[in-house]
Parts: sequence; structure tokens; C-alpha cells
Amino acid sequence: MALNKVEICGVNTSKLPVLKAEEKEELFRRIKEGDEEARELYIKGNLRLVLSVIKRFSGSSENMDDLFQIGCIGLIKAIDNFDTTLNVKFSTYAVPMIIGEIRRYLRDNNSIRVSRSLRDIAYRAIYAKETYMKNNLKEPTIAEIANEIGIEKETIVYAMDAIQNPVSLFEPVYTEGGDTLYVMDQISDKKNREENWVENLSLREAINRLNQRERHIIDLRFYEGKTQMEVAQEIGISQAQVSRLEKNALKTMRNYLRA
Repeated sequence: MALNKVEICGVNTSKLPVLKAEEKEELFRRIKEGDEEARELYIKGNLRLVLSVIKRFSGSSENMDDLFQIGCIGLIKAIDNFDTTLNVKFSTYAVPMIIGEIRRYLRDNNSIRVSRSLRDIAYRAIYAKETYMKNNLKEPTIAEIANEIGIEKETIVYAMDAIQNPVSLFEPVYTEGGDTLYVMDQISDKKNREENWVENLSLREAINRLNQRERHIIDLRFYEGKTQMEVAQEIGISQAQVSRLEKNALKTMRNYLRA
């Protein structure tokens, strides 16, 4: 097991194990059988995941050690509820739970409370706005957003003003060692759940139409969140070539999806 000699939030990461895939599977098998030692080892092996998440909250006035402890609670919940039969990486499942636990803590400790229902309206409005811009290449009016989600304009304006530091739903929240996760991934959307599932299947089919190099570039850019410069350095070509190959790949995918 490889170790890094870094101390963050009072945690000496030189003492934290780095678990291999086969080790994770074996530990989870033992965890499901009630092995507390295996559970403790798995928790320690994923503390770096918590540390990487709390970096996103470095601008918060809260003590980072406190956020680390809260993040650990989210990690433990993820371990206790993770279904190993699903074809999903543990980090992909755990990160939203860790973030959710931290945000719940920040919300509950915020002197200015915003009701859950009001926050939900605000996030639905943001989602509707992002979707409209994606489909129409222009920003919608409040009236158009209100018509889309079926809520009065005044209520939407009030909800948007109430939430603090609104962000784009497409802002990445985690990209290290797995698929990129966005703010949108943490918001439940019952209306479009089935449509998104079908869309993801179509997207995978479109990616399969690409050649090996193009698939690799799309994976690095949009699933690992790397910049064109980082991709160029990794595969040994110029940034201009990466840009050209990326545009060709996206064009191929777009033509397939439109067809």
C-alpha cells in the first residue's frame, strides 16, 4: 500500500492506506459480514476522499477540522449504504453524500436560514435556466422559467434572492480519481429522471462511434475534468491538436445524436 507524507486537518496521511481495487472488494465483502476491523480500514482508506471534498469549502468561515469530522460522517453513511452490485465506483457514490452532509451542517449553522422549500424552488429555477440555455443558446426570461416549472414569477425571484452564492449546476465539485461530479448530480429531478437515463444511454452509444484516441480525449476532458493542456501533456501531442481532435469528436457525437 502506497503512502503519502502529508498532514491535513490534523490527519497524518502517511498513515493512511491506499486501497487497491481487489482490496476494496475483499474489505466490502467482510464489511457486509459484520467485520468491524474491515470497516475501520475502509474508512481510513477513504479519508483522502473527505480531505479532497472539504477543500471546496475552504472559503467557509467554519473550522476546517469541524468540516472534516462532518465529512467523515458522510463517508461512513456512504460505506454503510453502498450497494456493491451496482456498476458504480464507490467515490462516485460517496462524494455527493459527503458534500450533502457538510452542506447540511453549514445550512443548520447558518445564522440566516432559508427554508428547504424555498431552496428547492431556487434550484429548480437554476436547472430550468441551464436547460433552456443549452437548448436555445440564449438566456430565458423569468416568465419563461416560471412557465417551465409552474411557479409564479414573484416566488422565483424571491427564492433566487434568498439563496446565498448560487452556482451553475454544471460547476464540477469533484474530479479526482473518477468521473466528474457536478452540482446538478446532487439535485433530485423526478420529472427528467427517465429522459436523462435514456440520454445517457444514447451518449454512450455516441462515444462508442469515436476512434480510440478521440474516446481517450473525451474521457480525459469530460470525465476526468482535465484541461486541454493537461491532456496534451499526457498523450504527447500539442494543445492545438487536442482541440482539433476534441472538436471533431464532439461533431461526430452531435451528428449521431441528432440522427
